Amino acid sequence: MDRAKSLNTAEAVAARRQALNAEHMQPLVAHVQRLRGIAPAGVPDFDPLDGGINAECLFLLEAPGRKAVGSGFVSRNNPDETASNFFAANVEAGLPRSRTVTWNAIPWYIGDGQRIRAASGSDLRAAEQHLAELLVLLPRLRVAVLVGRKAQRYGEAMARLAPSLMVLTCPHPSPLSFNGRPERRAEVLACLSKVVTALGKPSEVSSNPSIEVTWSLHRAG
Repeated sequence: MDRAKSLNTAEAVAARRQALNAEHMQPLVAHVQRLRGIAPAGVPDFDPLDGGINAECLFLLEAPGRKAVGSGFVSRNNPDETASNFFAANVEAGLPRSRTVTWNAIPWYIGDGQRIRAASGSDLRAAEQHLAELLVLLPRLRVAVLVGRKAQRYGEAMARLAPSLMVLTCPHPSPLSFNGRPERRAEVLACLSKVVTALGKPSEVSSNPSIEVTWSLHRAG
């Protein structure tokens, strides 16, 4: 199940969908269901092979692509080159995916069915409140990685909503990025190595209370 491009058959997708019933996924499944009730387009699920609500590191990309919409998951196992690059980089860095969760700054599809368009400022502003809601559901979170330039525009929001988090940035693992500037792969690996160092050995700490407090203050304001 856990190899590059493995979500390339109906059987693999069905098995992954069955895994959404796992306990570590239930709050995130409910979050996605709420989003689907208000989002302007399709919202894929979180990948149950990731850490779910137990994640200590959040990878935040830009928006789901066609393959994510097709499989129904925001996953490093999607059958596209961006997901494959991200899968390989995490394996090389030695970062267990059970300690991570992957999501998008804009959680709904912003393409036309043929290709995704670039995210706009209005897209990001419309989605910011949903990032705040997500952070509350990740009580063990210690690191957030903003992947690509559009997601990196959430840097200030992340600092405001969860000031205790270590926030890192890294290039997007798309083929265009990697092929155009080969050094970017090394930059991604350097970022992932920082995450591995920051997380250290698995912790018994069950929550990060500052996330909930900050969001409560944000809502009150």
